[in-house]
Amino acid sequence: MNPYVLMILLSSLGLGTTLTFASSHWLLAWMGLEINTLAITPLMAQHHHPRAVEATTKYFLTQATAAAMILFASTTNAWMTGEWNITDLSDPLANTMFMTALALKIGLAPMHFWMPEVMQGLDLLTGLILSTWQKLAPFALIIQTAQNIDPLLLTLLGVTSTLVGGWGGLNQTQLRKILAYSSIAHMGWMIIVIQYAPQLTLIALGTYIIMTSAAFLTLKMSLTTKLSTLATTWSKSPILTATTALVLLSLGGLPPLTGFMPKWLILQELTKQDLPIIATIMALAALISLYFYLRLCYAMTLTISPNTTNSTTPWRTQTTQTSMPLALFTMATLGLLPMTPTILMLAT
Repeated sequence: MNPYVLMILLSSLGLGTTLTFASSHWLLAWMGLEINTLAITPLMAQHHHPRAVEATTKYFLTQATAAAMILFASTTNAWMTGEWNITDLSDPLANTMFMTALALKIGLAPMHFWMPEVMQGLDLLTGLILSTWQKLAPFALIIQTAQNIDPLLLTLLGVTSTLVGGWGGLNQTQLRKILAYSSIAHMGWMIIVIQYAPQLTLIALGTYIIMTSAAFLTLKMSLTTKLSTLATTWSKSPILTATTALVLLSLGGLPPLTGFMPKWLILQELTKQDLPIIATIMALAALISLYFYLRLCYAMTLTISPNTTNSTTPWRTQTTQTSMPLALFTMATLGLLPMTPTILMLAT
């Protein structure tokens, strides 16, 4: 892609998110979301592969539907209350419609069906943008309006997403689909606690972005998109394989690693709010997700791949790409747990 065009598209991505962050009026927020969608569409379709074009079309139609619902919900709210301010979302119908639209935008279950299919058709860097940057603007709107939305709806969305994210990833062999289901499960954790402690949602979103970036950049470095090629990476770069296994365990939320922090704090908050059953369901759903991360780790580090693989094995890791972002994200993914008190203090 032409570097000037790429610069314009990436600047537009930044502009759309910033516009939604800074807006207090519904139309400006909607405009920011639209700029975001229109900026990432050419990035998704840049390889002109049929799968990429199909994924772009699915993504565009889904996001356009969600944007239309947001516009309709804000207009309904303005009609009922005379207010265009984001924080004055008092009409119950507009509330529910708005939350449904944003759930569709970020891929919360049961509005998640587009997410794995779209992710599968993209290259790893565009998939990384879709999994991380594209979540920021809708989450800014959800956090601003969470206190007005029906708590039962938020709880249902959260629990369903963690369960679907766990179950969906169990039998996958495509790594991008696994990361898509991982994204759905993490979104569920963020939504479940947003009505009680929005700062925990921000901490969970931050750690999710760090861990997912490390996972995508690792796959990009080792040129891997399938479980069968992941099993052959140990022979090319054993150290990268070892850190990848730890990154995946961090995504699963194992204690010595960063990924344990948001899950621990969210379960603690749910228990404080006298919701032990929901906390138990969430913890069990996290175990389901942990199973498929362990499956990936097992395939990578504890099995020796057969010599005849169906795919072309790139025996030498390409060194043309910079490894500094990967190193930084991996360090953050593995070692931020001792910083929990500091992060909590900064967030509150």
